[in-house]
Amino acid sequence: MIAFVIDITERFEQQERIKRFNAELKSLNESLERKVSERTLVLREALQELENSRDELSISLEKEKELNEMKTRFISMASHEFRTPLSTIMSSVSLIGKYPKEEDQDKREKHINRIKNAVTGLTEILNDFLSIGKLEEGRIIANLATHDINGLIEEVITEVQPICKAGQYITFTDGKPLELMVDKQMIRNVMFNLLSNAIKFSPENSTIRVVTGRIDEHVVISVSDEGIGISDDDKQSLFERFFRGRNVSNIQGTGLGLHIVAKYLELLHGDISFTSELGKGTTFTFRIPLQNA
Repeated sequence: MIAFVIDITERFEQQERIKRFNAELKSLNESLERKVSERTLVLREALQELENSRDELSISLEKEKELNEMKTRFISMASHEFRTPLSTIMSSVSLIGKYPKEEDQDKREKHINRIKNAVTGLTEILNDFLSIGKLEEGRIIANLATHDINGLIEEVITEVQPICKAGQYITFTDGKPLELMVDKQMIRNVMFNLLSNAIKFSPENSTIRVVTGRIDEHVVISVSDEGIGISDDDKQSLFERFFRGRNVSNIQGTGLGLHIVAKYLELLHGDISFTSELGKGTTFTFRIPLQNA
């Protein structure tokens, strides 16, 4: 008989070492994959933050650019708008002194009225500047109370009569008595802006029509003039800040009035629309809900 004896202890140890190595390798691979996933996630988040920062920076730069452009327009417009009425006041004050006699009273009153109109214009400009600042900062809140809309409109019409041009006439057609929950000062400012625009952009001996009524659950008020009208190109931008139509460059104005009107009506849960044709006039119509919250 022949017998062979082989010691396989070393083989088993090698196999065990290989198994442990494979297990360690698998664990290392899994750990590496986790780290790669984590690093990839961190990288993605960093890239997303970088993208967001770039977007925020782009928006900030656009806002800064818009602000600088607005400041430039404001300075240019303010210097022009203030210069004209101030020159009128200075010239009229100088001329009044040349009419000391009692029979010159008509001439004195003419210059006094010019001064009053110039001061009214300056006040209007300053009110626009103050209003737009407060509106943009959200510092104006509607103080709602029940008011007679027709009575408020009649008061504003009386106030703007002195600035009407020669032969201009304002007609007021009201429906049934209209009581509405609104902010009195906001409605007055809306009507004053619309009426002063109608006066400003209409010729002498023209009629401005104000009509109030009720349609469904809204009070509807319209102001119509026979003025120069609005071109199709200008209609899209009419309620933007500092916007002025191409055909009104020779007429005094800040370009803020209609923007302020739209903001006030927004605070009153209302809206405004208009129809216009060049050379034939414009009609602005705004609505305010009867059940105002």
